[in-house]
Amino acid sequence: MERAYRILVVDDHKDIRDLLQRFLQQHGLLVTTAADGVEMYQHLAAQKFDLLILDLMLPGKDGITLCREIRGDSNIPIIMLTALGEDVDRIIGLEVGADDYVPKPFNPRELLARIKSVLRRHFAIPNVEEQLASNPTQYLFADWQLNTTSRELKNPTQVLVPLTSTEFTMLLAFLSHPNVVLSREDLLKLVQGRGADVYDRAIDTLISRLRKKIETDPKKPRLIKTIWGGGYQFSCEVTHV
Repeated sequence: MERAYRILVVDDHKDIRDLLQRFLQQHGLLVTTAADGVEMYQHLAAQKFDLLILDLMLPGKDGITLCREIRGDSNIPIIMLTALGEDVDRIIGLEVGADDYVPKPFNPRELLARIKSVLRRHFAIPNVEEQLASNPTQYLFADWQLNTTSRELKNPTQVLVPLTSTEFTMLLAFLSHPNVVLSREDLLKLVQGRGADVYDRAIDTLISRLRKKIETDPKKPRLIKTIWGGGYQFSCEVTHV
């Protein structure tokens, strides 16, 4: 890796924490560990991390609850670990803002590959952003503002709304193509960048997360509309500066 990224591993099993710390540090990562949500928040308050590995089953607050809380004010990349391998658990994790999901038992090398992929997706420039140098730096829609330089989204009352890297890229894809019907395949091409690992099923989850952040009523969306048999359409006037 081009620099030493700081990773926080949250898992209540000491053997797993120690194994991951040794393995990831051997591959150039700076690793801190925590046994539960209380220790996790102590570390997050003390220093900045580039990625969080969060176990689903934890004493006290579980991983889903902690992920949802973190997503309230942070876009730190999150990879969730769980002994449960059902699709529903993966979907729940993605819906509350996780960037990826690795079921236990796992090969540490697979987890390392996922970490590298998520970090590239978070810090690199995806396809939809490659032309930002010549594109507008601020998009305005329905009294919302998206600054593509600072990656800040402000609601109509000028309150910052945190976005994950994939949420930012998805919103930018829509703002770059207002009132155009985009199929899932179109969105995949726009969102996938160097190292991105976004798959077809995750498109719906990403859109659901975006709707919860920008729609007045996510169950009756007026901005990101579902076009049956066609895909999705950002149905709003978009201006830029």
